[in-house]
Amino acid sequence: MRDRNIETLYDQIGSDLIDQLVEAFYPRVYADPDLRPLFEDDMSEIMRKQRMFLTQFLGGPPLYSQEFGPPAMKHRHLPFEITPRRAECWLRCMGEAFEEVGLDKHPAGELFYSRLKQVAMIMVNTGVDK
Repeated sequence: MRDRNIETLYDQIGSDLIDQLVEAFYPRVYADPDLRPLFEDDMSEIMRKQRMFLTQFLGGPPLYSQEFGPPAMKHRHLPFEITPRRAECWLRCMGEAFEEVGLDKHPAGELFYSRLKQVAMIMVNTGVDK
C-alpha cells in the first residue's frame, strides 16, 4: 500500500492524460515500418495493457499486476527482437505522442520521459538491427 501523502507521477499526470498518450502513441507505432512487425495483435488490446502498465509504472493502482502478474517487461519482450534501432523508433513515437498531448510541457513530463528512455534501453535484447 502506498503512502497517500506522497504525490506520484500518476497523481501529477492523471488517467486522462495517460489515455490521451496511449491514443496518440499506438497509431504511430503501428505506422512505423521498424516497429509494425512486432505488433500483430489487435491494437485496442495492446492499448488497454499499456494504459494499465503506465498507470502502475507511474505509481498509480497496480492494474497490470492485478490482471497479469508482475510486469517483468524485459522477460515479456524476449520473444521479440528489440534492437537498438527499434528502441530508438519506440522512443521517437513516444516523444511525438508526448508533444501531441502536451506532456512535453507538463511539469512531470521530463521525469516520465526519462524513465521511459531507461525502459527502452533495458528492452534491447539483440544488437543486430534489421
